Amino acid sequence: MRLSVIIVNYNVTQLLRNCLLSVRNYLADIGYEVIVVDNASTDLSWKNLISEFPEVHFISSETNDGFAKGNNKAIKAAKGEYLLLLNPDTELEGFYMKEILDFADSHKDFGCLGVRMHDAEGNFLPESKRSVPDMFNSFEKLFTNFKKNNSKSYYRCDINEQAVAEVDVITGAFLLVKKEVYQKVGGLDEAYFMYGEDIDLCYTLLRNGFKNFYYGKTSILHHKGESTVKNEVYLERFYGAMHIFIDKYYRKSKPVQYSFLKAGLNLRHKIEKIKLK
Repeated sequence: MRLSVIIVNYNVTQLLRNCLLSVRNYLADIGYEVIVVDNASTDLSWKNLISEFPEVHFISSETNDGFAKGNNKAIKAAKGEYLLLLNPDTELEGFYMKEILDFADSHKDFGCLGVRMHDAEGNFLPESKRSVPDMFNSFEKLFTNFKKNNSKSYYRCDINEQAVAEVDVITGAFLLVKKEVYQKVGGLDEAYFMYGEDIDLCYTLLRNGFKNFYYGKTSILHHKGESTVKNEVYLERFYGAMHIFIDKYYRKSKPVQYSFLKAGLNLRHKIEKIKLK
């Protein structure tokens, strides 16, 4: 089997249905399977999709263990040569998967690949192509808005939206990786509940000598954050994920950057909590 599509669902049944329809429509020309893990949704309407999509392997989790654990649970059952981690709030937009897989095959040091993402209004989503967080680009991300300039910053604004290029980090909303490579580097770190695990995986691939790619010739629709309530729980998970990353990689090896990033994250977290009140 060429490809295993892995989707973790939480309370977004209609978006999941649209996602599965797009997969059914646009992957017909390759050998693939789809595995959906429901992370203990409180909305049980997702079960209605089981009969509508008999080709999909649905796994029901009794507890919500987070994005990383959900994906890893599905990947244990995956049979494909490649894995495509796909958010349920995304939709494929063309018959381009064979082209992407051929591109991946042509690179012996292939790590992972992401594509151009846009929202429902057609706006490009800059997180489609990113750098590994460091002291400088994290300050930009936390306290400024340089998304539209042409610099090599946290968002790789120096790379054209339609370009094909090496990048450090792509998003977990659409992340293609060879299963053998995924297993070799340990997969998604389950210390992350939500957010940050895609950055960690991309950085781990780089540290193991692989190359990550942004493939802007193709695109997906991404309905951002439809399953996310922007409350204090969200803030704890988001900023908590960033703390996990810098604790893991910078505490010992880059103490100056570590102290700066730690302080910046704490300050920004406090600012966001005040905004909620």
